[in-house]
Amino acid sequence: MTAWHGVLVATALPLTEALEVDFDRYGEHVAWLAAEGCNGVTPNGSLGEYQTLTPEERARVVATALEAAPEGFTVMPGVAAYGAAEARRWAEHAAELGCPAVMLLPPNAYRADERAVIAHYREVAKAGLPIIAYNNPFDTKVDLVPELLAQLYAEGLIVGVKEFSGDVRRPYLIAEQAPGLDVLCGADDVALELAMAGAPGWVSGYPNALPKACVELWRAASAGELDKAAPLYRQLHPLLRWDSRTEFVQAIKLSMDLAGRYGGPCRHPRVPLTPEHEKLVREATEKVLAEGLG
Repeated sequence: MTAWHGVLVATALPLTEALEVDFDRYGEHVAWLAAEGCNGVTPNGSLGEYQTLTPEERARVVATALEAAPEGFTVMPGVAAYGAAEARRWAEHAAELGCPAVMLLPPNAYRADERAVIAHYREVAKAGLPIIAYNNPFDTKVDLVPELLAQLYAEGLIVGVKEFSGDVRRPYLIAEQAPGLDVLCGADDVALELAMAGAPGWVSGYPNALPKACVELWRAASAGELDKAAPLYRQLHPLLRWDSRTEFVQAIKLSMDLAGRYGGPCRHPRVPLTPEHEKLVREATEKVLAEGLG
């Protein structure tokens, strides 16, 4: 299997009550996800709160994931940074540690134009690792539209894209503009639709709490087994849609706690869920667990 195919979990990062990174617990979490049937992890993504980490913490997160990963289990770190030179250094660090690929947002310090996006990916590509672009127009205010992805792919700068626009028409448009570019599902609440569209992988959030159910969903949907995938998707969707909300880190960590995994607190500027949101996540998680999907 290609390194970035299958279910790759954008890992949540366990923090102590003092908001220090619990590296031992993180390593155990990575090993557990592998044992539960996931195909890899993507550390230092937004769900991993990479923006709040020191450089030393961020480097150690990747090293910890690699130490915990069994043979054949992918570790594809996020290398996003405000500057292309810094992102390239993180890609070089990933290469030095033996990672097979990296995931890269476009410039996210300002609303970059097409020329700036291409220059950004050119710089990071100098590290020599395959790059999965990450299209998240909500957070970056930069939309990697099919035509732009086609340019990046034609130049050999990317091998795939984590598609988080939520537009289920995108995979078909991208396939027309950039045949051969891997379009990975990037948002949990369109997993069924993108699997049916032929996405070879899912960079996912909710497997942090419910790996077996999410892996079962992805495999059934990818195989076209709608009679199995659709009811499961319907059961999970009240939780999966939180992956596309502003409070996704807090929601997934709460579901982890309720499922018997350690989620724990978040670093500022993230604050705890409101009572109303906590109630919704708690009720949805408890319902899924009561249905035997833990």
